[in-house]
Amino acid sequence: MIIISLISFAIQDKLGDPVQQMVGMTVSQEERNQIRDELGLNDGFFLQYWRFAKGAIHGDLGTSYYYKEPALNVILEKLPATLELAFCAIVLVVIVATPCGVLAAIKPRHILSRLLMVISSVGLSVPIFIIAILMVYIFSIELNIAPSFGRGQTKEVFGLWESGLFTKDGLKHLLLPSLSLAIALMPIFVRLIRAEMMEVLQSEYIRFAWSKGLSARRIYFKHALKNTMLPVITVGGIQAGTLVAYTILTETIFQWPGMGFLFMDAVSRVDTPLVSAYLIVVGGIFVITNTLVDLIYGLVNPTVRLASHGL
Repeated sequence: MIIISLISFAIQDKLGDPVQQMVGMTVSQEERNQIRDELGLNDGFFLQYWRFAKGAIHGDLGTSYYYKEPALNVILEKLPATLELAFCAIVLVVIVATPCGVLAAIKPRHILSRLLMVISSVGLSVPIFIIAILMVYIFSIELNIAPSFGRGQTKEVFGLWESGLFTKDGLKHLLLPSLSLAIALMPIFVRLIRAEMMEVLQSEYIRFAWSKGLSARRIYFKHALKNTMLPVITVGGIQAGTLVAYTILTETIFQWPGMGFLFMDAVSRVDTPLVSAYLIVVGGIFVITNTLVDLIYGLVNPTVRLASHGL
C-alpha cells in the first residue's frame, strides 16, 4: 500500500495543472501562484507526500478540487455502484463458465467442446471496450431490448446504500454492463476449469472411484470439480480485483455512475486528489482480495495448512 500510494502521488504532476482547471482564463499569473501556494502545490515532492501520508493514516486522502469534499467520501459514494456491477459480472461468470469448462473437460472431442474452445480463444483476443460497444449496438440500437446508459431506478438498502438489484428498471440497466464484463472474463475461466479438470480426471483417486462403481455425476461434480476449484479460486481472486479496474472502460461506455466513470472525470478535470484516492482505494481492494484468497485457499486445501506448519 505504501508503494501504491507513492506511485499514485508521483503521477499527479503528469496529469496537468489543476489550478488552470479551477480558474478562468482572465486570472493573472500572480493569483494562480497564490492559489498554488494555498494548495501546497509549490512545495517539494517529499514534503507534499509527507503531508499526504500523515492525512492518509487518519483516513484523509485529500479534498477534491471539483467536488470540494473529502476525496475518500466522493469515492465511497460511487463504490456501491461499481461493486454491484462487479458482483453481477462474477455471478454470471460462475453460472456460465463452470458448466462450460466441465463439459469441455468431460467430452474434449465433442463438437460443442471444440466450439467452446474456439469461442474462448476469440474472446481472449477481443478488448472489453469492443465487447461493450457491440452490446450497445446489438441490444440497445438494433433490438432495443435494454437501455445503453445510466443506472436506472435504485432502492435504498438498509439505509446504507442504493442498489438497482431490487428494481426492475435497475436490473434492465445492469444487464448490458455486467454482461460485457462477464463476457470479457468467461474465456479465462472456461479454459482454466477445462485444463485443471482434465488433469484431475487423470489422477489415481479418480480411477479408483471409477473402479468402485461410483456414478459419473458423483465423480465429475463431487470429486473432480472440487479439486479443480483450488487453482480457480486463486485466479478468480486476482481477476475479481482486476474487475474493479476493468470497470473504467465499461462504466465510461455505459455512463455507469461508479468509481471508474468518476476516475475518468477526475483525470479530465485534473482533480489530482481524487485520482490519487481512487488508485489507493483500488489498490486496497487488490490487497484485501488477494489476502482473502490466500486465507480461503488455506481452508479449502489442507496441504497448504500442513505445509505452513512444517508437516
